[in-house]
Amino acid sequence: MADPGHRNAFPDPPSSPEDESSVISTRGLEAFGRKVTTTASHLMAPLGDPTGHPHYQTAMSEVSKQLRRPALQRSVFSMARTTPTDLVRSKLSSKEIQSRALSYVPDEMLKNIPEDDNAYSLFQGFQASFPEFVDDTKDGKKHRRRVSRGRKLLEETHTAPDSPHAVHKLRKEKAAMMHQLEMMSIRKNMASSEIREIDNKLANLAGMRRIILERLGGLEQEEALLEHEIIEVESRLEDAQELADEVESIALQTPTKSDDDDVESEGGDTAGFMSQSIYEKLPSVSGTPSRTKKPRNVRRKSMPIRHEHFEPGSMIRSMRAHQDSITALDFDAPFGLMVSAAMDDSVRVWDLNAGRCIGMLEGHTASVRTLQVEDNILATGSMDATIRLWDLSKAHYDPQGSQFGKDDEDDGIAFENPEDQPVDPPAGSMADCPLFTLNSHLAEITALHFRGNVLVSGSADKTIRQWDLERGRCVQTLDVMWAAAQSSALSAGDSTWRPTSHPTDPSADFVGALQVFESALACGTADGMVRLWDLRSGQVHRSLVGHTGPVTCLQFDDVHLVTASLDRSYRIWDLRNGTLSDAWAYTNPITSMMFDTRRIVCAAGEDVVKVYDKLDGRHWDCGAGITEAEEGKTPAVVERVRIRDGYMVEGRRDGMVGVWTC
Repeated sequence: MADPGHRNAFPDPPSSPEDESSVISTRGLEAFGRKVTTTASHLMAPLGDPTGHPHYQTAMSEVSKQLRRPALQRSVFSMARTTPTDLVRSKLSSKEIQSRALSYVPDEMLKNIPEDDNAYSLFQGFQASFPEFVDDTKDGKKHRRRVSRGRKLLEETHTAPDSPHAVHKLRKEKAAMMHQLEMMSIRKNMASSEIREIDNKLANLAGMRRIILERLGGLEQEEALLEHEIIEVESRLEDAQELADEVESIALQTPTKSDDDDVESEGGDTAGFMSQSIYEKLPSVSGTPSRTKKPRNVRRKSMPIRHEHFEPGSMIRSMRAHQDSITALDFDAPFGLMVSAAMDDSVRVWDLNAGRCIGMLEGHTASVRTLQVEDNILATGSMDATIRLWDLSKAHYDPQGSQFGKDDEDDGIAFENPEDQPVDPPAGSMADCPLFTLNSHLAEITALHFRGNVLVSGSADKTIRQWDLERGRCVQTLDVMWAAAQSSALSAGDSTWRPTSHPTDPSADFVGALQVFESALACGTADGMVRLWDLRSGQVHRSLVGHTGPVTCLQFDDVHLVTASLDRSYRIWDLRNGTLSDAWAYTNPITSMMFDTRRIVCAAGEDVVKVYDKLDGRHWDCGAGITEAEEGKTPAVVERVRIRDGYMVEGRRDGMVGVWTC
């Protein structure tokens, strides 16, 4: 029996079979390791032939015995299944693994490194981009603080200038300054590189913008084609509905066979050229009412926005419209239809989207002095004392550019060179456009304006007439001379009315401008007066005095009235109290004026259009006088100008028409 005080040199046997197997495996690995170590030491020993040594043979026999054990074989095989990467990662931390992964760059990436002309390395740029730090050791801890760029002006200890310490200090200071200078150079180069990079990006963005702008133009062109087809379908549908209603009304008025038999039995005498019943059904010639074509407004279902993305003052198009001076022009919408009239007695209709003439309006026997386009309805006033209304939606033309009728091989309505002569459009393209003619004035028509079913016109016969477009007749005549006489008579006893004492220009139009809104009418005349009429009573309820020359154009909205005159000025009036709120003058008389929500444009006897921006109060010029002056050309004087939503059209004395963004 063993002594209890004697300590056992061997551990107690394991309490379970699993513990016993783990202990055996551990012991086997330890023994295998000792044998392998012994074998390696004998192999590395300075012996001639280690295989013949008895220790080598003994060690190899022990190794073979250990390898025959199943537990040791399982341990070796489990270690062999572990990849070298896992073995390496088991010895490294996560930060070391990340650093090694970032430091490795494959050859494919190294081959695709872009080349540049930068003289500085990435490390130099990194060093120059961040402030310099110095290490400050205090209380056994290391702190990092920024280096101050300032230098001490007063030294704590005075040293001799010729001492080695002073020389060393100056050299150190010079080295620091040189380092700062080098860093400044690097930063300057980096800033220049960033500027070049931004310029390249801007150039790329500008190219992308041009591409998208062209895409927008294509979409708007397809939109215009589709809208043109919709208008044609609606017109055919309306005509078919009118025919169906007419057939139904005739069927209701035609008596049936039983009614005819009753008439014959009651009459008793059926001899004659035709029966009485048939004769009564024939309408009399004198009683047949002339069918008047009522104007049908066709509003655009879409509105182009491409011009809003152009720079202000950019020219969109220039074209030869006429051979003589432009007398009147107007358009319905940006990139829509434009109508122009000139002293060559021609009236032309243009497709602004394609820049081509789609037809000529024939009917007036003299030059057209004034016109207005509203949606698809056109009103023209001529020197032949007549007013004609047209429906432009009845025009026969192909917006894609193919010819009318499909018979000719050449497309005679398209042209690209603005200096070319105007090409006559196909005959008959505007044959269905005339609606009716208004004849009541005794002299040439100098101004007109219509809104809805009300049209007002001013003539050289010194009258203003109000027309009902539904019935096509004049409903009221206003005598301007009588109103002026009443104004002069009332001014003698009432200081609120002032007579016009300045002489009038005999060559100016007596009625220079008109605009109507429901029952309100604004009229500008050659005596410089702007009169506000009430069409319900036919009386002038306010006169605006200020111009010293004939009024040539006016326009008002819900708050302001803008008038322009041959006295070289345009004035802005407040309609709420009739006072003058602003006025501007140019060097030449103003012949045409119009405004939109932001700008007021004027044709003031120059080769440019005068533009006033109401938002920022800026005056600037727009037109061919600026662009062609750089090329050494002198364009003609602008006579007429129109603007809608920043889309401006101007007509000149040489017959040229320019389209601009404003």
